[in-house]
Amino acid sequence: MGAFKAYDIRGIYNKDFDKETVYKIGFFLPKLLKSKEVVVGRDVRTTSDEIFEALSRGITDSGSDVWDIGLATTPMVYFATVHLASEASVQITASHNPAQYNGLKISRAKALPVGSETGLKELEAMVNNDTIVVAKQKGSIIQKDAKTPYLAFLKQYAPNTSNLNISFDLSHGMANLLAKDLLGDHHQYLYDHFDGTFPAHEPNPLEEENCKDIKDAVLANKSDVGVIFDGDADRVMFIDEKGRFIQPDYITAVLGYHYLKQEKGNVLVDIRTSRSTTEYLAKHGAQVHIWKVGHAFAKIKLRDIEAIFGGELAGHYYFRDFYNCDSGFLASLIVLGVVSDLKKQGITLSCFIDTIIAYANSGEKNFKLEDKDKAMDALYTEFVKNAKPDKVLDFDGYRIEFPTWWFNVRKSNTEPYLRLVVEAKTKEELEDRTKALTAIIKQFN
Repeated sequence: MGAFKAYDIRGIYNKDFDKETVYKIGFFLPKLLKSKEVVVGRDVRTTSDEIFEALSRGITDSGSDVWDIGLATTPMVYFATVHLASEASVQITASHNPAQYNGLKISRAKALPVGSETGLKELEAMVNNDTIVVAKQKGSIIQKDAKTPYLAFLKQYAPNTSNLNISFDLSHGMANLLAKDLLGDHHQYLYDHFDGTFPAHEPNPLEEENCKDIKDAVLANKSDVGVIFDGDADRVMFIDEKGRFIQPDYITAVLGYHYLKQEKGNVLVDIRTSRSTTEYLAKHGAQVHIWKVGHAFAKIKLRDIEAIFGGELAGHYYFRDFYNCDSGFLASLIVLGVVSDLKKQGITLSCFIDTIIAYANSGEKNFKLEDKDKAMDALYTEFVKNAKPDKVLDFDGYRIEFPTWWFNVRKSNTEPYLRLVVEAKTKEELEDRTKALTAIIKQFN
């Protein structure tokens, strides 16, 4: 079994991990985080209740309490961790993965992430090696309300969208918990009820085939914008009024339109982010910082550099005003406010995005390889000799920059893929560079 990953614990339930593993995680987690209580939320997957039972049994057998907030989006668990002043929290979810997957996202006090470098390796060692001695005084399961205060928090950021026609795809997932309370029931909604089998499409909007229905809905409804959430609502993606999927790192620039009018400061992006976005942000007063992919890294870096906000190619958007955490709903509220503002100026979302895009971009291409390390080494050897030293970033795979193009190659932390992003000033150069890079990678297939 190998469910312990870089950012969380995740895999196919009853294959990569099971309820015995979950029980042990629950038992040792309070010791790891020195907590007398653990906030626990869960998504609507068919195995989440069983995992909750095993996790809670482990926590209470250790002598700590479970603060049960019930069904929750992942950002709602982050909120509850801070709002309830807990030292530890767990969201039971596999985020955007298919229905047979499940997992646990763990945070410590102040909603700081627990990843492989910040506690998960120690927890895995405890689960595999330590002896369980049930506490004489067991803990209790205590119900807590996080939904009401979280909705109140989000409503502070809700714009007036009365001038907009919006289509939403809630993906049968956790966005259903909050969407209509927050946004009203007068919009066009797809898959607006819970179903942990995800019958309409997998809850991963980064795969464009899962966005077909929301694209069609935007065109059919003549919507100004389409919004689609992933399974646990920590990520959100957008469709323009022409039915085009907007590459998520361009949305980081849209957030810049909102924030950088109010203040200038640090903004965090990941190593895959388009120059179109970084140049837009810099032009409007941001100090742009590039860092590793993944919430376990981004949240800590955001805090370290005191960034106003941050964004990733995968559709995670982080906010200083939300404990440096990601929230699909908070991001959607801000973007909808921008779309409303643009419409008042007679500017469509597609036109605005087109003003941001200054480069041809491949998007993230995935290669399933036997030897990812050798492929990465071969690319590095071939291209680094022509790059200036200050144009080589090597902290998450690597990104090598040239005057008219760049590429990033990295190993996935959650799936068995080598991931490649290429960007160039023209489509012709993009095609040539991508072809050359792909030819080298496929030698190791």
